[in-house]
Amino acid sequence: MAARLPVGPVDVAVRITSSAELRELNRTFAGEDHTTDVLSFAGDGYHLGDIAISWPMVEEQAATQGHGPKQELAVLLVHGFLHLLGWDHGTREERDEMGRLAQLALGAHRSGYTRNEGLRRSPRA
Repeated sequence: MAARLPVGPVDVAVRITSSAELRELNRTFAGEDHTTDVLSFAGDGYHLGDIAISWPMVEEQAATQGHGPKQELAVLLVHGFLHLLGWDHGTREERDEMGRLAQLALGAHRSGYTRNEGLRRSPRA
């Protein structure tokens, strides 16, 4: 991942917002008229880009996955960041690679994240 970072300091803007705003952003910038959990927008120069996350989706997905909203937020932030660095998940191979990188970034042993099952509540939590 570090090889894809620009040289020098960079910043990333993160917006936590509503599902309605994510739907509008998705419609406007991706041409898809449905809500989504996270969107990434490439920046330029030292600004790597923007990540927009739907808080209602964070809560919903956390409950579905059996972990807390902080863990789900971490998953979506890493996902968005990987997109800003140029990764995508349009094919099976790309999905597998993004999952592998997310696992590395989230620290499987510390967070309970697994590529196949997502983020799970750890036995110690």
